[in-house]
Amino acid sequence: MKGIIMAAGSGSRLHPMTLYVSKHLLPVYDRPMIYFPLATLMAAGVREILVIVRPEDQQAYRRVVGDGSQWGIRIAVAPQPQASGIADGLVLGRSFVGEDRVCLILGDNLFVGEAFVARLARLSRETSGTMLFGNRVTNPSPFGVGVFDGDDQLIDIEEKPAMPRSDVAIVGLYVYDSSAYEIAKNLPMSARQEREITTLNRHYIDGGGASFELLPPSTLWRDLGTADALLDA
Repeated sequence: MKGIIMAAGSGSRLHPMTLYVSKHLLPVYDRPMIYFPLATLMAAGVREILVIVRPEDQQAYRRVVGDGSQWGIRIAVAPQPQASGIADGLVLGRSFVGEDRVCLILGDNLFVGEAFVARLARLSRETSGTMLFGNRVTNPSPFGVGVFDGDDQLIDIEEKPAMPRSDVAIVGLYVYDSSAYEIAKNLPMSARQEREITTLNRHYIDGGGASFELLPPSTLWRDLGTADALLDA
């Protein structure tokens, strides 16, 4: 399994901090934010990782993460020419990933937990479908929110709903099989001209190819997209 870290967002919710630096290079205590998704992938056994960034940030990321040899892994940095959405990372990373499974993680999502990392490592040996993860939150409206049937099976994802139908946020880490690249490539652009990750995940859900798990209770998850979340982390 290979890894893709999406770190190309503008970080508008963190203005004015992100007017001069990429959000994913902001410090979380004593290290850049980007180190946390890197550490998650490395702990899960991923040894080849592509970091997708804004074109103007490429040199900064190459200084911060290098080529990965200092950690015994391989890291490449690639630009996302336009803000074309999270699922676009699969299109941009196609030649890097090849026919492998891929773990796509958002650069502003922090995961801490041995049981969760062990689960990711096991998923690298599976061959088909996608694995989505969720976490119960007190205010799900800012997130993609899982919709479940009477048997607690995931049947849909609502994006930032005003009236959520559950308290389960779909977290920013997804494991896909090799069919995800072509699916993502053929996704219609949304009204904001993005390949939406929720649309990709719905494709798997509707086709019966999506598995879902709640994060283990021992796992700490934070979306670091706001100043309050960053301070909390």
